[in-house]
Amino acid sequence: MRSVFFFLFITFSFNAYSHQDPELSGYVAVKGGNIWYRLNGRGFLGNKPALIVLHGGPGGTHRGNMPYVQLADAFPVILYDQLGSGNSDRPTSTSNWTVERFVSEISAIKAHLKLDQIIVAGHSWGGTLAAEYALRQVEGLQGIILSSPLISTAQWVEDNNEWRKQLPQKVEATLLKHEENETTDHPEYLAASEVFYDSHMCRKKPCPHGNYRIGDKGWNPELYKYMWGTSDFFASGTLKSYSIESELAKIKTPTLMICGEFDEAAPQSCRKYANAMQTAKVVIIPDAGHSTMRENETMYVEEVRKFLNTLVVN
Repeated sequence: MRSVFFFLFITFSFNAYSHQDPELSGYVAVKGGNIWYRLNGRGFLGNKPALIVLHGGPGGTHRGNMPYVQLADAFPVILYDQLGSGNSDRPTSTSNWTVERFVSEISAIKAHLKLDQIIVAGHSWGGTLAAEYALRQVEGLQGIILSSPLISTAQWVEDNNEWRKQLPQKVEATLLKHEENETTDHPEYLAASEVFYDSHMCRKKPCPHGNYRIGDKGWNPELYKYMWGTSDFFASGTLKSYSIESELAKIKTPTLMICGEFDEAAPQSCRKYANAMQTAKVVIIPDAGHSTMRENETMYVEEVRKFLNTLVVN
C-alpha cells in the first residue's frame, strides 16, 4: 500500500507533497530527550547518500522543508524536528539549547539509521547547523546545502540594517525606538516588523503553499527568543555574537549556497561565504525573500536536484 501510494504521489503536482506520508518514521534518542524523524525514498537506502534536512528557527519544525520530499524519487530524504519543537520532546532546560547539542542530532540520526553516506541540507538556522557539521569533517559527508544560512550574526544584522533603510521612515523609527528601549516584544514593534517581513521574508501575498503548515504542531517561541531574539533582524539571544565566518575555508565538502534576491541572508554575504569555502556553488532565487522554497519552489527544487546529481555516479 505504501509503495503504491509513493508512485502515485510523484505524478501529482507539488502540492501533494505537503501531505505526503513518510515511508518510515520514529524517534531517535539524543542528549536531552527524543527527536522525531520521517523518511521517504526508503528504497534508495544503501545505494544513494541520504539527505538529512534541518529546519530553521531555532525552534521551527520540519514542515517548512516539505518540498524536499520531492527528491525522494531519487534519494532517501529525512526530515526531522529538532529537540524542543514539532513532534520531538520539549524539555524546558536551556542547557539543551546550544549549537553543539543541536549539531549532535545529525550524528544521532546517522547512527540510528545506519547511514554510511549523507548529504546535509539546512535552511536559515538549519544552515548554521549544516555548516557546523561540515566543519567537523565527519566521515561519510558527501555534500552540504546551505539555504539562506546564518553564518555570522554581525553580518546578518548589518545586512538587514541595510534592508531596513529602505523601509518607510516611520516604520524604521518605531523599530529603533523599541530596540533602544528593550521593548521588542511590544505590539507596536511586532507590527512594524511585519512590514519588514513583507519585503524580506515572503514577498508574495498571500505567501504560497501555506498548506505545508497544515498538521504542524508548532514552533517553540521560547527557544527562538532565548537563542535569537524577538525579530529576525535584531539579535538579543545567545547567538548574538555567533560567527563561523573565519572557519569557512576549512570546509572542503562540495556545497550549494542558495538564497533569495531579497533574503535576510543577503546575496552579497552568501557569495562572500561561498568564495571563502572554495567548493561552493551559489544560486540566487529571483524576487524571493527568506522563504525561498515557498516563493519559487520549482526553481529551488530543480537547483537542489542538479546539485545532488553532481555528487553521485548513476
